[in-house]
Amino acid sequence: MPNMSPKKVPMPEQDPNVRNKNFLEVALGYTEEMAKEEAQRCLQCKHKPCVQGCPVNVQIPDFIKLVAEGKFEEAYEKIRETNSLPAICGRVCPQETQCEQLCVRAKKGEAVGIGRLERFVADWYMANVKPKESKIEKLNKKVAIVGSGPAGISCAGDLAKMGYDVTIFEAFHTPGGVLMYGIPEFRLPKELVQKEIDTVKKLGVEIKTNMVIGKVFTLDELMAEGYEAIFVASGAGLPNFMGIEGENLNGVYSANEFLTRINLMKAYKFPDCDTPVKVGKSVAVIGGGNVAMDAARSAKRLGAENVYIIYRRSESEMPARLEEVHHAKEEGIIFKLLTNPVKIIGTDDGWVKGMECVEMELGEPDASGRRKPVQKPNSEHVIDVDTVIVAIGQSPNPLITSTTPGLDTQKWGGIVAHEETGATSKIGVFAGGDAVTGAATVILAMGAGKNAAKAIDQYIKSKNQDTK
Repeated sequence: MPNMSPKKVPMPEQDPNVRNKNFLEVALGYTEEMAKEEAQRCLQCKHKPCVQGCPVNVQIPDFIKLVAEGKFEEAYEKIRETNSLPAICGRVCPQETQCEQLCVRAKKGEAVGIGRLERFVADWYMANVKPKESKIEKLNKKVAIVGSGPAGISCAGDLAKMGYDVTIFEAFHTPGGVLMYGIPEFRLPKELVQKEIDTVKKLGVEIKTNMVIGKVFTLDELMAEGYEAIFVASGAGLPNFMGIEGENLNGVYSANEFLTRINLMKAYKFPDCDTPVKVGKSVAVIGGGNVAMDAARSAKRLGAENVYIIYRRSESEMPARLEEVHHAKEEGIIFKLLTNPVKIIGTDDGWVKGMECVEMELGEPDASGRRKPVQKPNSEHVIDVDTVIVAIGQSPNPLITSTTPGLDTQKWGGIVAHEETGATSKIGVFAGGDAVTGAATVILAMGAGKNAAKAIDQYIKSKNQDTK
């Protein structure tokens, strides 16, 4: 019998006033009993609308049915048919705007907790099953991948299974891309990311760190080294700024720098890790996306007394996940909505002491479809802060594109690539993930990596046939 409860089985969580002082994971995960109970809420629709909402087409009703039957290992195998990183996707995918949005149960209550069940299955598998050794027939063909984030890892894993010798070139000292440097430990434990990376390594993928492509090697030089194709998955790590007065003061961070120093360089473990980050008493985070929530919640955990989210639209226009906004509020983050910074004010010796803002109201919709914020006259006011974190988006780093002749780019810096194959204007070079789309979701980057792997395989096979 299906479980006809209109609500999801609640997810156990740390108490907000405890978790806002530590970096341990907020959500604690389902027990086996909870997972089975939630899985029984799935109606097993024949037309499977949820699958259509998944960028990598996970066969969602099939794996949920297996969970309901207590067949957790089989459920994991079912997810892995199309999703290389289930433990990660179960935690950070915006299910509410993808698979769960199309769930039939959402019409008269809450959608089935697809993300929660995916997370449970992946965690259960990691805890209880020893991964099987796979025998792969080698093709003796080399492929290079630039970047070890979700797009690069997904592409590498699929190509390795096909028999290619895959080498990933990672700019940082640790692989994982945005999964390591961008998303905080309390949302995505790094141990999990490392396990997923280790799984790819076991397939024979070589990962070379501290390799800044565009400096150490150009793409043309990699081709000259015998790589038959290259997949560029270098992400979007170049921070955007507002261009307002005072952005160069001490105490102003880009969210990228702030989060990288916390997540990758373990600033939260100071003094055990010799990588401190200065967080003041009052912190303003400019922006309304997931990155802004991550920065604000991290600042709170590092000891800031007052942490403000400064966002120029209303809450309903915020791009952040509802869950992240909810968690931030629970943890004591103060939301100053319909507020826009116009100037950062500094002390005589160059440190932040405040931020001048104006109040906004929503006018007609702009090109994004959201109502355009318009300044209210005579609404200037100053918020006393000693740290400002700018979280208004990121762009691809121009290093690769500027050192690669014949590689077409968008005006804003993204690489022009075929939507389905990732093929670029340069023969043998493919691209996907945030380097193409700008900052987007983990699952979309994974989907791009998987599509590129298929296209690279076809390209190399057809190329080799032509030369016979």
